[in-house]
Amino acid sequence: MSPTPADIEDDVLQIIAEKGQVDRARLTPDARLADLAIASLDVIEIVFALEDRFDIAIPFNANDARQEFATVGDILRAVKAVAGESRAA
Repeated sequence: MSPTPADIEDDVLQIIAEKGQVDRARLTPDARLADLAIASLDVIEIVFALEDRFDIAIPFNANDARQEFATVGDILRAVKAVAGESRAA
């Protein structure tokens, strides 16, 4: 059984909270990663963890990770888009 969008969102938020060392309650879609003090290296670790968790490849530029993913919502949308593509394949 494939994960639902709600399951995906829950897992994404959990990984961001763990890797970014942020209280999960602060993770709203419009929360800016910079405001949460999530560094670019943390973003890279988050992306790798998400790729492992969902067995997907998230296209992003590791040299400019915080610019590409400025908010929690940016990460959520990227994972949902790629996870949706992999389920459809």
